[in-house]
Amino acid sequence: MSGPMRVIVMGQQAFGKDVLAKILDAGVDEVVAVYCEPDRIGRIDPIKEFALEQGFPVHQPAQFEDRETLETLAGHRADLMVMAFVNVFVPEAARDTPRLGSICFHPSLLPLHRGPSAVNWPIITGATKSGFSWFYPTDGLDEGDSLLQWECGIDPDDTVIDLYFRKIYPSAVDSVLTVCDLFRSGSPPRIVPDESQATYERRCTRKHARIDWNKPVKQVYDLIRGTNPSPGAWTTLNGDEVQIFDCARVPGDGVSSKVVDVSQDGVTVQLIGGRIAVKRVRPSGGGKLPAAEWAESIGLRAGDSLGT
Repeated sequence: MSGPMRVIVMGQQAFGKDVLAKILDAGVDEVVAVYCEPDRIGRIDPIKEFALEQGFPVHQPAQFEDRETLETLAGHRADLMVMAFVNVFVPEAARDTPRLGSICFHPSLLPLHRGPSAVNWPIITGATKSGFSWFYPTDGLDEGDSLLQWECGIDPDDTVIDLYFRKIYPSAVDSVLTVCDLFRSGSPPRIVPDESQATYERRCTRKHARIDWNKPVKQVYDLIRGTNPSPGAWTTLNGDEVQIFDCARVPGDGVSSKVVDVSQDGVTVQLIGGRIAVKRVRPSGGGKLPAAEWAESIGLRAGDSLGT
């Protein structure tokens, strides 16, 4: 089609809001409705707040199985539904309601890292590249052909903040205009996934983020940066828990799990094949603070062992 499309934007949080704003700023297509997840206690979703300010109808169904919800969706007479950061399952009957169907965002190079923690796991597993995909969703978990993909490198010291917020996020928001252009062209491409390369990972949670200081230094460092800032890698000292955030990998030899240096720069811990200089932590029940301040408050000394 050569003219503007009627678009439904479905999304959550800042990414959904910024995708909506990008489409509006371009002024090419007409947004006819906004969908987001049901309200959570004590806060309003940024995309909902922005959409209401702009005067768009906002819908927040908990599921898309009932006839009334599907009829409301169909009543918008949309050409395309753009699904940006969607937590609610959207079945085929809803996805296919727009004339051209639906397209969904995922922050990995599909079919790699299907699942809810697609930014964490590439870093944790030591991957050197990632990116994002816009794909044609099916009832499977992040399955379906891709419309387009964008690739970026994962640098050796990248955290989740670096990979997602500084690399993937801005390019992904900009790319929604390309997504709309491809559908408007009348012949959007389909990239068929190589299922032999597919990986599925569960949500990265606290139980995955416990540090084993007897592992090789790279493995531990990748875990720390792949869970920074969330869910946050953690360890214990004399039974007290502490989360580990900003760190640096440094050379050195010695006995694994031992603290080898405490200074104003932080706490340095020995592992197999090298050391990790811990710079920022969060003790249980407290806020984030410099590792040096934490070490002084508990009397941490060289020779102490973490993970105890």
